[in-house]
Amino acid sequence: MRKYYLTPCQFGKSFSGIIKNDIKNIKSLTRVKLLLTKRLRMNFGNLFKSMKKQSQQNEAPSHWRKCPKCFAIMYYKEVESKNNICPKCSHHFRIGAKQRINMLADRGSFVEHDSTLEPIDPLKFVDKKSYKKRLEENKSKTGGKTSSIISGSCTIEGIPTELVVFDFAYMGGSLGSVEGEKIIRAINRAIANRSGLVIVSASGGARMQESTFSLMQMSKTSAALYRLHQERLPYISVLTDPTMGGVSASFAMLGDIIMAEPNALIGFAGQRVIKQTIGADLPDGFQRAEFLLEHGLIDMVVDRNEMKESIANFLKLFLGL
Repeated sequence: MRKYYLTPCQFGKSFSGIIKNDIKNIKSLTRVKLLLTKRLRMNFGNLFKSMKKQSQQNEAPSHWRKCPKCFAIMYYKEVESKNNICPKCSHHFRIGAKQRINMLADRGSFVEHDSTLEPIDPLKFVDKKSYKKRLEENKSKTGGKTSSIISGSCTIEGIPTELVVFDFAYMGGSLGSVEGEKIIRAINRAIANRSGLVIVSASGGARMQESTFSLMQMSKTSAALYRLHQERLPYISVLTDPTMGGVSASFAMLGDIIMAEPNALIGFAGQRVIKQTIGADLPDGFQRAEFLLEHGLIDMVVDRNEMKESIANFLKLFLGL
C-alpha cells in the first residue's frame, strides 16, 4: 500500500480550509436558528394573543366586585342595591350616565334631547388610530352612543330641571364640539322654561382629537352660563370621579353651588405633571373632593344617596318654591 505524506505547509492549508468550512457551517446554522426562533416567537405571540382574545370573549361576567379602597370582595347585587357604594368603607364606585339619571330624575320624567347630534372629524385627526375610527369603536362599545353627554328635561322631586350628565365610558367623558353644543342647548331650554340647570361632570378634559374646536367649548359654555346667571336662574354643578382638564377649568367650577361626591378626583393637570413642575411632594389627599372643600374650592361633599335631596333643596331655595 502506497503511503502519502503531507508536508507541514500542505497540512496547514488543509487544516485551515477545514476550519473555514466549519465556521461557514456554524454561521449558517446560527442564522437558521435565529430565523426559526424569531418565527416561533411570532407564532407563539400570535397564538397567545388569539387565546387571550378568545378567553376575553368567552369569559362570563363576574358576579363579584372588589373595592379599590378597602379591597373587600362583595356580591355585585349588594353593591348595586346601595347605589354602587361599598357597604364596607363607603367608597363610591363610578357609574354610567343612565344610572345617574335614574338616581336623580323622578321616575319616568326624563326626556332626552339632541340625541341625534354626532361629532365630525374636521381636522382628519390621526394618532395611533384615526379619530373617525375611535368614534366608531366608542359608538359600538357604548351601545350606539354618539356623545359623552346625555342631556334632557326632567323633574327632581317635582321641580322642572334641565339635566346634563357626562358618561366617562365614552372617550373618557371628553369635551368636544357636540358636548359643548348639548350644554348650550340645555342652558337655552332652562332660560326658556325658567327652570334650573344641573350638570353632572365626569371627564378627563377637552378632546385632543378636536384641538381648538374642543377648547372653544370652554369659553362657549362659560358665556352661556353667564346668560343663565343674568336671568337669575340656578346652576348646580356636581363633580364626580374624575373631573379634570378643560371641564374643571370651565363650566364645572362655575356653579352657584358646587358639590362633589366623596373622594372624587378633581383638578386640571395630573399629579405627576404638577410634582415634576414644582419639584416637591404633594400633600396627602391632593386633588380629592375633601381637600378641595377644605381649601374653599367647592361648597360641599355629598354622599350619593343624599345627592337628589340636596339638589332639590337648593333648586327650591333659588327658585323660591
